[in-house]
Amino acid sequence: MRIMGLDYGSKTVGVAVSDPLLLTAQGLETIGRKQENKLRQTLARISLLCEEYKVEQIVLGFPKNMNNTTGDRAEKSLAFAEMLKRRTGLPVVMWDERLTTVEAERTLMESGVRREHRKEYVDKIAAVFILQGYLDARARTSQGVDI
Repeated sequence: MRIMGLDYGSKTVGVAVSDPLLLTAQGLETIGRKQENKLRQTLARISLLCEEYKVEQIVLGFPKNMNNTTGDRAEKSLAFAEMLKRRTGLPVVMWDERLTTVEAERTLMESGVRREHRKEYVDKIAAVFILQGYLDARARTSQGVDI
């Protein structure tokens, strides 16, 4: 079994996938699109990756505001989750993604990636952080520790 993590943005979707033991998340790619509401090719690519990696669940970043409210971006993510469920037939879990993009930017900066190249990787790295957070929480709850 594998789980896919997604960081859904207005022009890109960062994609990560777990290892078969559900211990670690690895970045796969960033899927780009020209317009925010043109999602057919994006959904087709995600569906293809789900088949290729034998994914059984999707974790989608849920962009809550810092005060724990939801805004326009969160509503778009919920709509995208419904599209994913219909297209792939897989369960989709919404996962709080607050500060994952900031953390991804910081990681790339500390790794010495030049500013002009960070944009290529930030969404994929954010997807890794979203998925890894979910995997870690899942492991804690299976060990009897509340999250």
